[in-house]
Order: sequence, then C-alpha cells, then structure tokens
Amino acid sequence: MLAFEALRAVDERDAYANLVLPPLLRKAREKGDFDGRDAALATELVYGTLRRQGTYDAVIAACVDRPLREVDPPVLDVLSLGVHQLLGTRIPTHAAVSATVELARVVLGDGRAKFVNAVLRKVSQYDLDEWIERVAPPYDEDPEDHLAVVHSHPRWVVSALWDSLGGGRAGIEELLAADNARPEVTLVARPGRATTEELLTEEAAVPGRWSPYAVRLAEGGEPGAIEAVREGRAGVQDEGSQLVALALANAPLDGSDSKWLDGCAGPGGKAALLAALAAERGAVLLASEKQPHRAGLVAKALAGNPGPYQVIAADGTRPPWRPGTFDRVLMDVPCTGLGALRRRPEARWRRRPEDLDGFAPLQRGLLRTALDSVRVGGVVGYATCSPHLAETRAVVDDVLKQHPGAELLDARPLLPGVPDLGEGPDVQLWPHLHGTDAMYLALVRRTA
Repeated sequence: MLAFEALRAVDERDAYANLVLPPLLRKAREKGDFDGRDAALATELVYGTLRRQGTYDAVIAACVDRPLREVDPPVLDVLSLGVHQLLGTRIPTHAAVSATVELARVVLGDGRAKFVNAVLRKVSQYDLDEWIERVAPPYDEDPEDHLAVVHSHPRWVVSALWDSLGGGRAGIEELLAADNARPEVTLVARPGRATTEELLTEEAAVPGRWSPYAVRLAEGGEPGAIEAVREGRAGVQDEGSQLVALALANAPLDGSDSKWLDGCAGPGGKAALLAALAAERGAVLLASEKQPHRAGLVAKALAGNPGPYQVIAADGTRPPWRPGTFDRVLMDVPCTGLGALRRRPEARWRRRPEDLDGFAPLQRGLLRTALDSVRVGGVVGYATCSPHLAETRAVVDDVLKQHPGAELLDARPLLPGVPDLGEGPDVQLWPHLHGTDAMYLALVRRTA
C-alpha cells in the first residue's frame, strides 16, 4: 500500500520519490507496524518500478487488449508494482501475484482486481530476459529503440546520452545500466567542521573514490543516524558535486582570492562545501538563490560555517552586486537533470526534448552574468547535472563567442586521480566510469 501511495504521488502531483517516500516510511514506523525489512521492500518497489517503467510498460502492453493510454493510471501503477515483483525481484510468483491482487481489491475494487490478476498471470509466463526478447526491437534494426526498451529510458534520452558519450554500443549500454543501479549514499565532511576520519568510524562507511572529503555508505547505511550529519557538520552530497566545487576552489588565480560567489546556490550542498573551503583561506562566500524557499535551504546548509558568509535571494540574471566583484564564481545552472537519473528515475519520464529550449536562454544568461561578475584574472565554473550537449558545450561555446575576453582552462588537472576525463579542457563525469552523477564542468578565466 505504501509503495502504491508513493507512485500515485509521483504520477498525480509530479512529486519526486526521494521527497515523498521518506515521510510515508516515517509515518508507517510511527504506527509501529513497519520494520526495517518492510521499509527496504517498499523502497525497492518504488524505485525499481520507476526505473524500469519503460520496460514494464512494454511488457504490460503485450498482455492487455487495449492501448496503455486507455488503462487508468491507478490500475497501471498497481500492475507495474506487480510486474516489478515478478520480473525484478526474487519474490516467489504466487506471492507477488497474490499480494498485488489483494492491493488491487483494496484500492481499485473487485472488478479491476480480476483484470490485474489476469494480466499478471500472463506476465508470469516468462522471465525478464524472455520478455525483452519479445517486446524489444532487434538492435540491428533500431539500436536506439532497442536500448530504450531494454534499459528503460525514453528514446530521445538514449540518443542524447549516446551523442554526448560517443563510442560504440558497449559504452552506452554500461551508462544506461548504471542509471538503473541503486546509487550509493555519499557523505561530505565539511572542512573545519568534520573529518573523513570521524565519518569512517561509522558502521558501513568506506572512503570516497576521488574527493578527499567523501565517505561512502554501504547499502543500508542511514545518514540521518550519523551525529555529524544531524549537526550539519557533514552532509549528503554526490562525489561529482564535491569535485566540481573543489576544482573551482583550486583553480589557479593571479591576485586576490577573498570574494567567492555561488550564483545558483540552492539547495546548498556545493555552497556549504565552498563556504568551508573559503573560510580556510580567509575568503567570504556570497550564496545567491532566486527562490526564497530554496535560499532558506541554503542558509540552513551553511549554518555553523566557521567563517563569514552571506545568503541572499536574488535573480542570477539580474544580480544586485556590481560587475567584477568576485575572484571565483560558481554557476551550477538549472537543467534537465539527465545526469541524476540514478537518484531521480522519474525525471526521465517527465522531461521532453522541448524542455531544452526553455533552459537554453537561462543557462546562457547565467553564464554571461558569471563572466560579468568575476574580476579580470578571476575564474568562473559553469556546471550542470546534465551531460546533454545542448546544456554543456553548446552553452559554453556560444557564450564565449560573444565574450572574447575569456578563455577556457583545462579542468582535468584539478581532478587529480580521476580517470577517463576525455580530451578536455572541460570535464564530463559519468555514472558508469566514475560512480558519480553525470556532472559537467567548464572553467573559464576572464582575461579582459
């Protein structure tokens, strides 16, 4: 029931599972009839169903006598939960069918429960590999559509990721498979407030791969149970995001290094790391976020920072600060989020190609603001959690053509030890190569 409620919230309210599921789990625990195993199962059902939605839709479509668009969304959600139990877990067939049909009786009624039972009986005749052979077009005939069905991504997303990644079939299959894997929880020890040594004393904690401030939690690790996280001295932050902040902080400068800006600071993860790094050098961070409620999240993330900082609510395309004010500027711009599909699997089904047209003017405007805001000799970091070329290199190339007083820096030496960073000078991280979100970073120095 809890997993069904979460899926309905995702469908009806465009909610994100990582936001709606924790309160539901907490409420269930407070009632006293829900333990850790129940929570783990509910989490797997929600995220597994969302990740494999495209594949499961193709399977369900082969088992019903009408187009899927004519199946009521609540019925489709119940069916998808049942199909995931049958094809994506080790739950015995009879238990998966019985539990799903009982759920259908409670939330849909007896008539629809019979329909659910009939469909699941058909699905149970084959395993996942056999179903893929039946519903996915052959790779040789349509590679992108084949990969879309097999790895449960919209076709346009497969095409965009493949264009950005380059290479042959093996690489894109590894990337799409990584998008469907459960991501590790990664912590950041905020400098001057916590250490990795402290975090590594926690059960199931292991060092990060690339960031000196990263600690990974093995499956089942609960960040909220860690004292440093509760106190804000450490936080949950993907290692790719940490690397972006560290690269900007370590980029070479000539002259002063006392004023830093995070121009799109919400919800505050990178700002908190930058503020801590700035404090170690006697610098001050200004964290700016357009949306007031997100600015509040930034203020919460920075609370207790050992050095001075300021948080404001301001539009980054019409900034209140004077041009040439800052030595270092980070612009982690709004984007499609295609680089974080491991953590937000529902985003792949919400985004449309036309969304790129809406983000393009904003991304270019924010990068222009960043270049205007930094002093001559200062450095701008343009970052985005998307590998789509229209949100990464195309933006940087277009803005630099209009801004001759700027040059790209090679970001790769600022990520020491990180392999497979390409030809540069910009950097694209990948889930299957680096174990991070698909973060993009270009470093630009203002020269005139």
